[in-house]
Amino acid sequence: MERTPDFYLRYYIGHKGKFGHEFLEYEITNEGRLRYANNSNYRNEPLIRKEVYINRIVIEEIKRLVNNSEVLSQDDSRWPEPNNVGRQELEIVIGEEHVFFITSKIGSFLDVQRSEDPEGLRSFFYLVQDIKCLVLTLMSMHFRIKPV
Repeated sequence: MERTPDFYLRYYIGHKGKFGHEFLEYEITNEGRLRYANNSNYRNEPLIRKEVYINRIVIEEIKRLVNNSEVLSQDDSRWPEPNNVGRQELEIVIGEEHVFFITSKIGSFLDVQRSEDPEGLRSFFYLVQDIKCLVLTLMSMHFRIKPV
């Protein structure tokens, strides 16, 4: 069997506040496992954990998004530090490349424009939005109870 290049992606966004540790996290592996976790303690909501398997075409599309974003060539040293508002983490492995970014929550695109590294943070911001949208759509499609 032909070995496919290594691929791994993990995204986390969260904070600790009056409702405890609230976060959204997803992880995608080379084998196609997509794990999703959402912890919102608002109104005592339980932790939501879901796991699905995606096919090679979806993984290749995610890799395309990552490569087109140019985030692999960025450096987070001038991005806003995590603070009491929250933090974001993005870890990506594609082949021999391995990046791990940490920054604060981004409230709006204005935060990106006002940062010390607007170009680099913009790459991160748009990639995170694209992949989050894809992941939430995949989860919604897979776990829909009543088809519309």
